[in-house]
Amino acid sequence: MNLVLTALIATLGTWLLTALGAATVVFFKSPDRKAMNLMLGFASGVMIAASFWSLLQPAIERAEASESGLPAYFVATAGFLFGAVFMWASDKAVSLARGRADSAQGKPNERLNRIIMLVLSITLHNIPEGLAVGVAFGALKNSGLTGEGLMGAATIALGIGLQNFPEGAAVSVPLRREGCSRFRSFMIGQASGIVEPIAGVLGALLVVYVETILPYALSFAAGAMILVAVHELIPECQKDQSEQPYFATMGIIAGFAVMMLLDVMLG
Repeated sequence: MNLVLTALIATLGTWLLTALGAATVVFFKSPDRKAMNLMLGFASGVMIAASFWSLLQPAIERAEASESGLPAYFVATAGFLFGAVFMWASDKAVSLARGRADSAQGKPNERLNRIIMLVLSITLHNIPEGLAVGVAFGALKNSGLTGEGLMGAATIALGIGLQNFPEGAAVSVPLRREGCSRFRSFMIGQASGIVEPIAGVLGALLVVYVETILPYALSFAAGAMILVAVHELIPECQKDQSEQPYFATMGIIAGFAVMMLLDVMLG
């Protein structure tokens, strides 16, 4: 239960960073685009590196050591693909709902539909991210509460938390543009991240009490994180870079290098 509590604390931290991002609507009319691009790039680099060294590599090692009889490459690949498909299906569901909302233009609920779809899309993204943090901390049951193990799990939480900061702003700022008050925009923006502590606790509980799913859960989280980083974060951070086209790219490289350094040095 200590690991579950640790996962809860870590995901409360990622939610707090979502709230801090949403709070930008209170202090600024619009967040600095250049800083957001750099932060998104750094977060995507951290997530890509964490997907291998902190999730896929341990998943392969645990699958090789298990007595399930399934080859490790099958376990890791199946979990990875399922995580990616889960995120793809979530995006498709949101896109379908958004398309139906857009078809209702001119109706009195058009503005409400846009707000609901915006919040839902960010909230759905936060579910596998919370699972990734919970799985990372729950996996420490077998490896022990070593310094390197805790650092690996903490760096995953840090990478996801850094990503959550601009996501919080991505919800609250458009809500403000839609006419919501600053306070209401902040409250809705921070609420989009509250699913992460719930998913984090669920992920930790599953791994702690059902050890056989650990390799699948680790690779599932990796697949979800890779899809979010490649499909959402990297394209977003590359926008509006006509003056400095490599600015956000250097953030990706820096984030990957930092995460790789920490994992290799401490692992």
